[in-house]
Amino acid sequence: MNIKLSYLYRDGSNYKNYNEIIFTNKKGLDINEIRGIIVSKLIDETWFYANQWDLPDLHFTEYKYDPSIDVDWHEFENIELTEDPATDKRGIEELIDLISRAWEVS
Repeated sequence: MNIKLSYLYRDGSNYKNYNEIIFTNKKGLDINEIRGIIVSKLIDETWFYANQWDLPDLHFTEYKYDPSIDVDWHEFENIELTEDPATDKRGIEELIDLISRAWEVS
């Protein structure tokens, strides 16, 4: 089964922009192991920088970013198994590797 990563951007006014990306899981990694690795690399087990994970940025484009109230990070929502086809060319193991390397640098 493939792996669906769900995340969102929440601006300073609590408006939300959601996204889901589906990765292959050719190595058959356990979903709980994947979740554990991802959560361990999050800021306060919740947030991450989408650009460091090479994921689409979900900041709103309709209005100007206000650094006094808006944040740069995105919010992890869920990771789950899915039979839906992959929407990203990478496998989940590649994402985990990227996340781990980004964590070491920060």
